Amino acid sequence: MSAISQNIFAQYLIWHFYDQPRKILKTWKGFLLFNLNYFSLLLLLKTFFSPWRQYKWYYPRGLDIPKYLEVFFSNMISRVLGAILRTVIIFFGIFFEILILILGFLIFVGWFILPALLVFILIKHV
Repeated sequence: MSAISQNIFAQYLIWHFYDQPRKILKTWKGFLLFNLNYFSLLLLLKTFFSPWRQYKWYYPRGLDIPKYLEVFFSNMISRVLGAILRTVIIFFGIFFEILILILGFLIFVGWFILPALLVFILIKHV
């Protein structure tokens, strides 16, 4: 082997086993962070029992018990509806976060298996 081919092979090994895995991990992290921001998971958890779309009814002045009960139950329905819808959105966000974790892991591990797979295919079909 000449010095040039050794140098190219060494460059390939550095590229394949050092440079690209770092880029894959950086991209994987970017996808995970994007998903967290896209679904606003932390914000949804912080505001879990807030009224949906900030729909609130205000209590009347004076002593009007039926109106107080109406406002109280309307506000409770808005909060329960908000919690239900936030639960669904949080579920989908966590589902896609897990999906990104699994696919990212498969891609990362698959990247290291590719050279061995190439050698195996070349040996098998020669």
